[in-house]
Amino acid sequence: MRTVLWRASLASALVCGIGLLPWLSRTDPALTVLKARAQDRDPDPAVLAAIRDQLGLDAGPLTLLGRWLGGLPRGDAGRSWISGAEAGPVVVQALGVSLLLMAVALLVAACTAAAVCARTLYRGGRTRPGGTGSAMLATLPEFLTASVLATVVGVQLGWLPALGWYGPQYTVLPALALGLPAGAVLGRLLDDQLPGAFAEPWARAAAARGLPRARVARQAVRRCLPGLLPNTALFVVGMTGGAVAVEQLYDIPGLGRTTLQAALAQDLPVLQAGTLALLLLAALATGAARLAVRLLTGPALRDGALPAPPRLAPAVRRTPPLLLGGALLAVLAAGLPRDPLALNTTARLRPPSWAHPFGTDALGRDLLARVAHGALDTLLLALVISAGTLLAGLLLGLVPRLSGPLADTVNAVPPVLAALLVTAVAGGGPATPALAVAAVAWAPLATHTSALLRQERAALHLTATRALGAGRWYLLRHELLPAVVPSVTRHALLRLPGTALALAALGFLGLGAQPPSPEWGRLLAENQPYAERAPWAVLAPAAVLAVLGALAVTSAGALRRRPARLTGASGTEAGAEARPARPAGAVREEAVR
Repeated sequence: MRTVLWRASLASALVCGIGLLPWLSRTDPALTVLKARAQDRDPDPAVLAAIRDQLGLDAGPLTLLGRWLGGLPRGDAGRSWISGAEAGPVVVQALGVSLLLMAVALLVAACTAAAVCARTLYRGGRTRPGGTGSAMLATLPEFLTASVLATVVGVQLGWLPALGWYGPQYTVLPALALGLPAGAVLGRLLDDQLPGAFAEPWARAAAARGLPRARVARQAVRRCLPGLLPNTALFVVGMTGGAVAVEQLYDIPGLGRTTLQAALAQDLPVLQAGTLALLLLAALATGAARLAVRLLTGPALRDGALPAPPRLAPAVRRTPPLLLGGALLAVLAAGLPRDPLALNTTARLRPPSWAHPFGTDALGRDLLARVAHGALDTLLLALVISAGTLLAGLLLGLVPRLSGPLADTVNAVPPVLAALLVTAVAGGGPATPALAVAAVAWAPLATHTSALLRQERAALHLTATRALGAGRWYLLRHELLPAVVPSVTRHALLRLPGTALALAALGFLGLGAQPPSPEWGRLLAENQPYAERAPWAVLAPAAVLAVLGALAVTSAGALRRRPARLTGASGTEAGAEARPARPAGAVREEAVR
């Protein structure tokens, strides 16, 4: 009941904050509504007064909010300030479109995650850390992927429709744009847990008795799913309301696009109804994920009888990070001495050459210089945000009753709406995108921390250690945090390019850095219209962003745990393949017995 009340309080605070958005941002809602209805009409005082009288703005924000809340029990979400249509049917129709798109995108994500984990599943967890390809796939900007798919597959090849929403075939391209990066992230998280599952005693016993490899692999996936399902629920909500750029590019009347238009026009009834729908979806997705976790773990989670994955020795594979880091440093070293603002209209959209290795943009500016100078702002900002969100995610994840509903509420807010709310509270400026991204980026890390912590607390070796007299702080320092922090840190590194992408998405939608800033999101937004004529103008910043993603994931390999090799009496390796060392928890369990 406390959790329900906490969730309801957070939802009410968010909806009420949205209802006060025009007054918090000190803007005239009548003027904003007039511009949304007719952009070329002069703001005549008589016209503004008529709009205020029509919408009842003179009654004040609290009265308007009370009227809107009072109509909800009757199923009345008010009428749109722009079109005059009932907000409820508009939001329900947009939600149906987004749910269909999300379902297809989730299928694409599942297939992508299976492809990412295929090698680990086939080898039974005995694999070296890699993931360069999946890391690059996870860093693909959704709006860039959508634009390339629409241009190449939809326009040039004509295989699938590239615009509109008139049938099932129209879902394929936008679902690919949404599902590929999401599947790569989920696949990396699952691939990170599989070696530990294959190293548990049940898996070793099953392999020793000759059980089919496919059956053991299925059980290993089932063993890892409880730690992954809460983040999958976040992806469900994020792909439903956060697919703003994709819905804009493909002209899809989904909930993300509807809330974006309502937020920009300050159409409060539609915006409040859309946010409320996302909050209800978040609650349902979280409840379904928790029910699935209970069904998968059975009474082991309740009785504290889960087997804990062994604490494995860290892998060492330094070549890919060194190569990727060297490539990124080479781009910076070559581009920083150049002028990113120098114009040359006679060299517009030139292809790569010795003079301009990355080509030039529509104003003749050197893309190598702009990418290198933009890296300083993008990388430093992304690193600071990632470090802060990692710390916040770990701390809040330790108190799941507090952070669970808070993470669901925060995740239900589309990034554009978060940017607008931050702007209303803190004011506009170059720090607004960073504050907006940081306000929502901690939620997946806190959810991951809570999921892993819940499983670790139910481990049998922890029950044995507690029976030996260990206190809470000892268990936290020596058992829980060492088991949780490495996985969450790898998750944070995996999301480092995603943080840069979130900043880029805000820049793409016009809410981030403004011209002539060379920030990567600004570069992608400026050059996206020329993707067909001059693809290098878009591929250059996208490629550097992909290298950053691969560098983040491969660098996290030092934090990955892999089985240590056993040695025989002569000191040589006992087998060709690495086998898991005996977990310390097993020794404690035998001591208790």
